[in-house]
Amino acid sequence: MTLASSELSICYRNINELIPYARNARTHSKRQIRQIADSISAFGFNSPVLLNEGNSILAGHGRIAAAKLLGMSEVPAIELSSLSEDQIRAYILADNRLSEKAGWDASILAIELQHLLTVDLDFDLTCTGFEVPEIDLILQTIWAPAVE
Repeated sequence: MTLASSELSICYRNINELIPYARNARTHSKRQIRQIADSISAFGFNSPVLLNEGNSILAGHGRIAAAKLLGMSEVPAIELSSLSEDQIRAYILADNRLSEKAGWDASILAIELQHLLTVDLDFDLTCTGFEVPEIDLILQTIWAPAVE
């Protein structure tokens, strides 16, 4: 197995020049786009989109849609020039699928959410992607006494 590597550099690209990847199998609901936009508003655009040499979006379709919703004209991007066309196709699937396989440490998650609920935030906690009923359920499950 060959390890593909190259030096990465972030550049800013005009949103209108970016081309959605024609074989992108990942979908984003309007609700999720709004959540991504809320996160970008709260924290900034901190995760660059990935592009090929032809400005085709390899990763970041949802972030691009959210940036458009926010009226942004440019986004940070990284051009992946060292991957072959077949590697690009495989990477796009891996990038989306592997993140789905992660889990949560329920205790740490509850501690982090509880902390954020107790401090005066300059943003709505739901910009984390967790909704209020979901946060309540996480906290109830963790802090509820064990029933025998």
